[in-house]
Amino acid sequence: MSLADNIFINMCRDILENGTSTEGEKVRPRWEDGTPAYTIKKFGVVNRYDLSKEFPILTLRRTALKSATDEMLWIWQKKSNNINDLHSHIWDAWADEDGSIGKAYGYQMGVKHQYKEGMMDQIDRVIYDLKNNPFSRRIMTNLYVHQDLHEMNLYPCAYSMTFNVTQKKGEDKLTLNAVLNQRSQDVLAANNWNVVQYSVLMHMLAQVCGMQAGELVHVIADAHIYDRHVPLIEELIGRTPYEAPTFWLNPEVRDFYGFTRNDVRVDGYVTGPQIENIPVAV
Repeated sequence: MSLADNIFINMCRDILENGTSTEGEKVRPRWEDGTPAYTIKKFGVVNRYDLSKEFPILTLRRTALKSATDEMLWIWQKKSNNINDLHSHIWDAWADEDGSIGKAYGYQMGVKHQYKEGMMDQIDRVIYDLKNNPFSRRIMTNLYVHQDLHEMNLYPCAYSMTFNVTQKKGEDKLTLNAVLNQRSQDVLAANNWNVVQYSVLMHMLAQVCGMQAGELVHVIADAHIYDRHVPLIEELIGRTPYEAPTFWLNPEVRDFYGFTRNDVRVDGYVTGPQIENIPVAV
């Protein structure tokens, strides 16, 4: 079994067996029929993925690598907040008539800030520091900007990345590690999607900065399974996992802004059947 499957199965079992229910509480999300969307939740879930050993994509069911990469690039590379720049419809429910999701995600990534070295946005600052000051403990991004929350159609869920570079004994190449902070996560719909996205991001940044990808530490403040997802999760984690596939990233791309969703693939990716028509709480 892949390490990613093992982590996912153990996390879900822990939430179902040891989590707390929000049933009867005042909750914001609603199902399409207007009823409250309650959850079983765990506080402070921490998962570690060593990208040097395995690409952490689930085999229990298929995770759409190119679509996940496309959304990540929409935020980190295009710095867009408009769904018309996406190749999928996952953000449609939060967009206005013009396609905007407000001052969220990609909008914040595109805002330029004054540094000693000049005006840069958060992404360019990360790349600059990884190349010029890799052992800095200040290489991070933040999307949770309080002054703009009232103009965001959805508050950021995965809101911060903190990068940390190490050097393994006997190796010349530096290793890029990162902590992904997430305030809230719908485990069935988004867990592996987010893990895959930020694993791809780390591989891309490592490549363009002359490093190798190391550990991704995923910290989730509120990891939850929605009430209508429980039977789907139980069926999913009862499946037999397959071996992890091999991740490929186009080695010719040396500029982060040159990557596309077609520059990634997984070879030998065998999975269980997809779960269709997952209800999504909004």
